[in-house]
Amino acid sequence: MKKKNLAQKKQSLWLKGYSLTEILIVLCIIGILIYLVLPNQTQAVVQARAIEAKTTLNSLYSYQRNYFFTHAKYSSSFDDIGFERELTIDKGGQAVYRIEIIEASINSFKARAESIQDFDGDGNYNAWEIDHKRNLKEVVKD
Repeated sequence: MKKKNLAQKKQSLWLKGYSLTEILIVLCIIGILIYLVLPNQTQAVVQARAIEAKTTLNSLYSYQRNYFFTHAKYSSSFDDIGFERELTIDKGGQAVYRIEIIEASINSFKARAESIQDFDGDGNYNAWEIDHKRNLKEVVKD
């Protein structure tokens, strides 16, 4: 009789739970679902990052126009126009796009924002350009 009571007490002390196999199966299923959803999110990331390039180039355009109205020409120097570039992620900052003024003359300018990160891993780095007429266009799609 004592053996039976002891066995019943041991069974009552056991907690119900999941086996390691069940937990691994659930984790595998979650991993597969994430893997299926992730490629669909890549385009959303590219579009979100492109907003950074567009905003920065529009801001640069405004600085160039102000400089043009004051000096009757465009400048190829960020210091001349008073534009401060944000630090890129490779230099400890937050910006993903490297900004540069490609050309600047008396009547025109062109600036470019080029990604320093390949968002979808295809080897293409996203790039946007803006000119003195505020034509903003994507020149390299990622």
